[in-house]
Amino acid sequence: MSTVKMVRVLRAAVVSIVSITALGMALGASPVFAEADHQNVGKSLPVVSVGPQYDTTHVYVATQDIDAFVDSFVATFGGTASPRAVFTVTPTPSKTASQYVRTPVGMLSVFAFQTPIPYPFGSERTGYLVTDMDKAVRAARAAGADVIVDTFDDPIGKDAVIQWPGGLNMQLYWHTKAPSYGPLETVPDNRVYVSAQSADNFIKRFVRFSHGKVVSDNRHADGGEIGRSGETIRRVRITSGFGTMLVFATDGKLPYPFGREVTGYLVADLDATLAKAQGVGVKVLSPANRTVEGRTAMVEFPGGYVAEIHELAK
Repeated sequence: MSTVKMVRVLRAAVVSIVSITALGMALGASPVFAEADHQNVGKSLPVVSVGPQYDTTHVYVATQDIDAFVDSFVATFGGTASPRAVFTVTPTPSKTASQYVRTPVGMLSVFAFQTPIPYPFGSERTGYLVTDMDKAVRAARAAGADVIVDTFDDPIGKDAVIQWPGGLNMQLYWHTKAPSYGPLETVPDNRVYVSAQSADNFIKRFVRFSHGKVVSDNRHADGGEIGRSGETIRRVRITSGFGTMLVFATDGKLPYPFGREVTGYLVADLDATLAKAQGVGVKVLSPANRTVEGRTAMVEFPGGYVAEIHELAK
């Protein structure tokens, strides 16, 4: 081969390599390619959930209200409260009276801080028990969550606080000595309100992290369920090893108290439960209303904890 031909061949090879490299870079930067790659990463994430009986709603009340709140909650739903103790449950100095409340319809972590509450604590809605904290934090990051409080030690294990697209904060926790609780009689709903534009992003990423499944997605649900009678909203139900989640995608124009609740409790008889609750000082904020699945009502417990209670259609 002549020197001229050899130079031409080498030039052609270099051009081909540069073109292929550029194409690969372009594809990698394209949303479709990046999303496909992200989905493949999600499929390899470890399963870190333990079970819904270990998932707690975080309730912050004033010191003077903790007895009335815990007593009214147990009287309404049954169950037991753990002994109360004063701990430091944040990575920076603080003190809180704390106890668990276990009921047949879900568990609470109750905090009555005796010092100012360090940021961002108080904004996390729920605590999810995980099998391994390091794996859970890595999985959350890989799924698209922001770790806003990195892993820290508490008196009985480890914790971290994560934030999902749409602004949803939740805590992950792990115990040095694994707890052992029986299954719940009914699994509560983690009730989530997000904007219409962030809903898809949040749902996709949380499902990836939780290895969950979207079991229903109604884009024209009756808004009366959240105080918006005569209007339609998007209503999405998700199930996973962490339990159930009910997502409402709205424009944020919510009448009180909707959006203030973080958990919905499933009971066999809504009317009987409301009567029992009112007998121990619980206020009914929104009377029973029909939903696509049954009936719902909103209540406020002593100390200000707002919750939803519902029954399935018989």
